[in-house]
Amino acid sequence: MDVSRKARFCEAHHRARRLRHLATAALAVAALAAAAAALVLYLVYRPVMPQASVPRAAVYRLALANASSSAHALAASVQFTLVLHNPSDRASLLYDGLVAYASYRGEPVMPPAPLPPVAQDRGADVAMSPLLGGAAVPVSPDAARALAADCAARRVQLRLVVMGRVKYRSGPFRSGWRDLYVRCNVVVGLSTEAAVAGDGGGGDVPLLEYPRCAVDA
Repeated sequence: MDVSRKARFCEAHHRARRLRHLATAALAVAALAAAAAALVLYLVYRPVMPQASVPRAAVYRLALANASSSAHALAASVQFTLVLHNPSDRASLLYDGLVAYASYRGEPVMPPAPLPPVAQDRGADVAMSPLLGGAAVPVSPDAARALAADCAARRVQLRLVVMGRVKYRSGPFRSGWRDLYVRCNVVVGLSTEAAVAGDGGGGDVPLLEYPRCAVDA
């Protein structure tokens, strides 16, 4: 191979290598731009977990159903107003498969009650006030004694639990169903007389502390 042909071959080789480098750089820039665009879209439209609060509570009955027996069972009829707040001004939410119940000292005091599906617009609040209760449920002797003492002190902490699933709709994105778990600790001023009222007695009780709610979704 003469010198001129060798020079032309080397020049063509270098040109091809430069083109490969330029193509690789262009692909890298395109990939970075796509990643940046995806990140911006995610930050703009990312789902934001709903928030919860309890502005009202009513207790119609919360008393031992068989106080004279060694096996303790608790009869409860309570009503909480649960407000779900959607903090996002871009995403709407859909709740489904909801059930709610109340517990005392970690023990359910009623069977779970189903709630209807709920659609929530962007930035909106949705209030639910289910009347919870039903058949008496067994509780431990410790819970029975503690409830009697708390009612005598007019300070009873109940926990409202709501479980189900939630789906987010934000701009062009649709999430799959996610598990929803809401817990609200509610401290109420409940007397012994109101706790055993029953038959339509009892009613609204004062909230002694601002209810604390935690939401996982």
